[in-house]
Amino acid sequence: MKKLTLCALGGLIASALVSTASARDLTVVSWGGNYQDAQREIYFKPFAEKTGKPVLEESWDGGYGVIAAKMETRPANWDVVQVEAEELALGCADGLYETVDWNALGGEDKFIPSAVNECGVGAIVWTTGLGYDADKLTTAPQSWADFWDTEKFPGKRGLRRGPKYALEFALMADGVPAKDVYEVLATDEGVDRAFNKLGEIKGDIVWWESGAQPVQLLASGEVVMATAYNGRLSGINKTEGRNLQIVWPGSIYAVDSWVVLKDSPNKDEAFDFIKFASEPENQSKLPEYIAYGLPNIAAGEMLSAEAAAELPTAPQNLEGAITLDTEFWIDNIEELNTRFNAWLAQ
Repeated sequence: MKKLTLCALGGLIASALVSTASARDLTVVSWGGNYQDAQREIYFKPFAEKTGKPVLEESWDGGYGVIAAKMETRPANWDVVQVEAEELALGCADGLYETVDWNALGGEDKFIPSAVNECGVGAIVWTTGLGYDADKLTTAPQSWADFWDTEKFPGKRGLRRGPKYALEFALMADGVPAKDVYEVLATDEGVDRAFNKLGEIKGDIVWWESGAQPVQLLASGEVVMATAYNGRLSGINKTEGRNLQIVWPGSIYAVDSWVVLKDSPNKDEAFDFIKFASEPENQSKLPEYIAYGLPNIAAGEMLSAEAAAELPTAPQNLEGAITLDTEFWIDNIEELNTRFNAWLAQ
């Protein structure tokens, strides 16, 4: 009798936990700053109004370890997360994301190829490049060599904390053509060369971690140049009348994707949200706020020529730019993170 009572009690507790998890509101996680401000207006609020249910939102700074830690206890308290390419690949391989039903989204052919994945749906095409305040520099920088030239452009520089992007840009500053960067970086000599080049300006670097930081550093004058996401630069120009510019040649572009965490109690609603955010009439509103490329092909076709010209997907902006080599970083991120942290601590 006691055994039956304990079993029944355990069942009630488990049922209550499932009920509580199911009752949680949909939680969407993105990158904060003016980008998430835009998403709130064109995705979060309209979707909540359409469904009559709240959409909770959080922001994060990325990192696969964060996702992995979240998923140690399931269900996680996040449902939909916008992730970078390597986080998508790693989480998909580890079974941390739900599988996408592309038929429910209108078919894979509605999206650019790099936005299609069994575990993720492309949200934006974005570029990391050399950003500067055109109102504060009488001579505009033209390349990563200028970023490293502290005599011609005195002052602090902002770099994303970590080896990714920093090593690629260091090699370009050292004379490696953009198209050859990953071939060089794949060698021990190339990695040494990149770290040696970084060492030349180590004392002049302000390290940033969230996408909102470099635009703040530029706007305040704390740095004279900074690596920055193109959309963040255009976003603050629109909202605050700034004149922050990007040097397109030598920039690195990539696709971010929406994923639904495995065993989400809001799985159906989560995919409904992704479908809503991927519809051309909704996605096409994004460049009004922030200049990121649109994975939905029809959304891109709805833009004016002027709006399209600001995006990283514009042909003239792709000249001299390269795509982020996701496979390289999946294979090498752990080792290079360890070396980077040791180098930073020296």
